[in-house]
Amino acid sequence: MKLSILDQSPRYEGERAEDAFQHTIQLAQLAEELGYHRFWVAEHHDSEHVVGSSPEVLISHLLAKTHHIRIGSGGVMLQHYSPYKVAENFNVLASLSPNRIDLGIGRAPGGLPHSTQALQQNSQPTKSLTDKLIELKQYLNDTLPEDHPLYGLKAYPRPKKSADIFLLGASASSAELAGSLNLPYVFAQFINGDQKVLKEAISVYNQHVSSRARSLVVALSVIVADTVEEAKALASSTKIFKVYLQNGKSATLGSKEKAEEFGQQSKESYRIEEKEANVIYGTKETIRQKLQALKQEFSIDEFIILTAIQNFEQKKQSYTLLKEAFNEGDAQKINQTLAAY
Repeated sequence: MKLSILDQSPRYEGERAEDAFQHTIQLAQLAEELGYHRFWVAEHHDSEHVVGSSPEVLISHLLAKTHHIRIGSGGVMLQHYSPYKVAENFNVLASLSPNRIDLGIGRAPGGLPHSTQALQQNSQPTKSLTDKLIELKQYLNDTLPEDHPLYGLKAYPRPKKSADIFLLGASASSAELAGSLNLPYVFAQFINGDQKVLKEAISVYNQHVSSRARSLVVALSVIVADTVEEAKALASSTKIFKVYLQNGKSATLGSKEKAEEFGQQSKESYRIEEKEANVIYGTKETIRQKLQALKQEFSIDEFIILTAIQNFEQKKQSYTLLKEAFNEGDAQKINQTLAAY
């Protein structure tokens, strides 16, 4: 079972941003020691509770604080940026730490309407996200076509191996785009927990991607504890708030206050729906069974795990128990690792 970690650098009550980043660093180091495959950080804007607004900068620091684990973005919100500049940033990272860099691309804005407006200030929204993704891939692979107006332009430096691109999404349309470009696809099941949508997205991805390029990752919210009751209690505190705009668009936020703010900034009629977060919780045994069943049903290559627990020690324990669930023979070694962190 290939397992990875997604961390959003949350800042909890009574903490500073510096504390949140230190927790991310410690978690990346623990992930490496426990044998997780990769460690990703997110991009959020205009949020005092989720402080990771610049994944490229944070990735660079995490690379210096770890030794071999893959580090990447989950993800860079490409709609805001120049594909050329993103390619330059990640070529620098791939040159500094060869064969360790992942470039996950997100399709969401990563913030509220005002932050989107600020990020795209003075930019010309002439290219679709699909066009930007294609161009990014060309810059990274140095395959800009001759009919491109900037043909001959290079995204220096040129690493021996460029960052691996992943497309993140939670719908059939994102799955189709990933498949058509033969990119690894990451379905954010912790955002869209509708099993029908998951099935449809995977089916569409399988239809469009070549068998050689297929790589399916599912991002899950998981909490593991010593008892089911404890895990359930930890999971019950996690809520999500869905904002539905009059124009048909929607957004998922982590608090009612942010949901209200999103609706007000959109300057459209809106409604908010409070939901239980889609969290898979249980003991080592039950979580192992649930993930193995998902893997078998959908031929999933990898799970990337988000654990939203406010107590950092409990959060580390959950990730440790999860790794123990699939490495029972290494339980003693894992426990010794946890004690060091």
